[in-house]
Amino acid sequence: MMESSKLENDLVSELKLSPLQAKVYLLVTCYGKMSSEIISQKLKISLDDAQNSSKDLMTLGAFIDISETEFEAMHPRFTAVNMYRRMCERENIEFKRNKIVDSIGVILEKPYEDARTK
Repeated sequence: MMESSKLENDLVSELKLSPLQAKVYLLVTCYGKMSSEIISQKLKISLDDAQNSSKDLMTLGAFIDISETEFEAMHPRFTAVNMYRRMCERENIEFKRNKIVDSIGVILEKPYEDARTK
């Protein structure tokens, strides 16, 4: 995915994800459900980091857990706005339309659907 570094930056700046959470979010969103073990291998991070980031992303409204160790991303058009709304609530910022957040959902929609259509 060519725009992943820009997307990572947008996820960090607009949604206040950590750089690691942004990487995990993009990986699962673009490649389909996976276990923390596979996330840790693909991103070359510790199993704990993979597990913790995935659990954080569930709390943030981006992931659902399929099992204790398997995670799936929800549809990006829905989650980008959802995560943004929650971040606004946490940071006490007025929630209004954010073009960057909208564009994250739009850009991720195709890879998300491609990864889930066999």
